[in-house]
Amino acid sequence: MDEALLRGLTPSVITILVRRGADFAAAEDAVQDALVEAVRVWPSDPPRDPKGWLVTVAWRRFLDATRADAARRRREESVEEEPAPGPASAVDDTLRLYFLCAHPSLTPSSAVALTLRAVGGLTTRQIARAYLVPEATMAQRVSRAKRTVSGVRFDRPGDVATVLRVLYLVFNEGYSGDVDLAAEAIRLTRQLAAVCDHPEVAGLLALMLLHHARRGGRTAPDGSLVPLAEQDRGRWDTALIAEGVAILRAALARDRLGEFQAQAAIAALHADAPTAGETDWAQIVEWYDELARLTGSPVVRLNRAVAVGEAEGPRAGLAALAELDASLPRYTAVAAYLHERDGDPATAARLYAEAAHQAPNAAERDHLNRQAARLNARRDR
Repeated sequence: MDEALLRGLTPSVITILVRRGADFAAAEDAVQDALVEAVRVWPSDPPRDPKGWLVTVAWRRFLDATRADAARRRREESVEEEPAPGPASAVDDTLRLYFLCAHPSLTPSSAVALTLRAVGGLTTRQIARAYLVPEATMAQRVSRAKRTVSGVRFDRPGDVATVLRVLYLVFNEGYSGDVDLAAEAIRLTRQLAAVCDHPEVAGLLALMLLHHARRGGRTAPDGSLVPLAEQDRGRWDTALIAEGVAILRAALARDRLGEFQAQAAIAALHADAPTAGETDWAQIVEWYDELARLTGSPVVRLNRAVAVGEAEGPRAGLAALAELDASLPRYTAVAAYLHERDGDPATAARLYAEAAHQAPNAAERDHLNRQAARLNARRDR
């Protein structure tokens, strides 16, 4: 059973049903039913035209559901006649589906869930497990999202930036449950890049590939976090790095810089350094300046303070940090690191312990606690 094929066909089958007159929610439900039937039938009786098979079965399920709904009897005349079986249309409406799932009326969490269902072809159970929430909760989230976008017409260009933010949210969830959301986000972004010629789509794909390439070095065998400077670069995926850099160069050559291209450029500089000590921090600071100009984000300026500390020394990094709001996420952890670099282990240990209490997850909390314990042990000797 080729699960990747099924998931790849899902968005185009949904859009074919929508073009035939089904509203989005009904089309998505019908396609999910067809996918379940495919899992049951295909192993013993694989179709010659998988896409056409899915369209036919999904359309029949839609008709059955429509006929069973008394409130929709008046629509039966327009949907009664089933189109003759045959090869499915080669038109790819995937991009339209992306824009629908990232509709501005949806909350970010709803947009992510709907994208994974409609474009990614994941089941509600898989999405719920990935986000560590009950299946019923995720089902309600998906249902509300489908109701929100039902009847939305594409009479104007969609917002690529919104679609990219949704995909970036998926990527940042990483891995949990039985679905690797980082890999899924890369798959979906590749799909988007194939139908959308936009430098920021390429920039996001490059960024994902460059970050994902370092995944093997991010954790120790016991599951603990390994800081970038201490990672075994031999465990990085050089093929993904080469692909990401090539995609980024092509995007930058178009001279339409965006935030994802700038982030990818920073990731490429990290990936390009043979050792942590050979990292071109001065150039990274320049890219953070560009990124801050593009986004105005205080989080970007926080990361810039770290880069300044590496390029110009910890005192310069602390000066850059002092200009920011101390309530920013990970501000205390950055302050701890820069104070340690500046030769103040007592202050650094206290700040590491404080940052551990603010950590968003167990792995980061454990890492920060270990840093504090390391410095305190050194002082006690």
